[in-house]
Amino acid sequence: MSNLNSVIHQPVRLRIMAALSALPEDAQLDFVALRKMLDLTDGNLSVHLRKLEDAGYVQVEKAFVGRKPRTYLAATPEGRKAFAEHVQALQAIIQRNETNAP
Repeated sequence: MSNLNSVIHQPVRLRIMAALSALPEDAQLDFVALRKMLDLTDGNLSVHLRKLEDAGYVQVEKAFVGRKPRTYLAATPEGRKAFAEHVQALQAIIQRNETNAP
């Protein structure tokens, strides 16, 4: 299990990375849309996004639409790579368990 990424492995961060990695590479997702999709509070989502941003896995862009502030999120190339490697590590664990099953 040493190949599991400790930043991504936390369940909320795993869900965030799954949602952002499913987007086309040049696409962004609005903070509010992601919050609703994952059924999180603003504070909970913000804390986990900060951890992912600090790791270089998520890009956060702030803008104004009219007079309203908006936050747009995207997985970075490094984040997409880390997520893909994490998924591969999970799949390896599953395959090992299936092979060793009685």
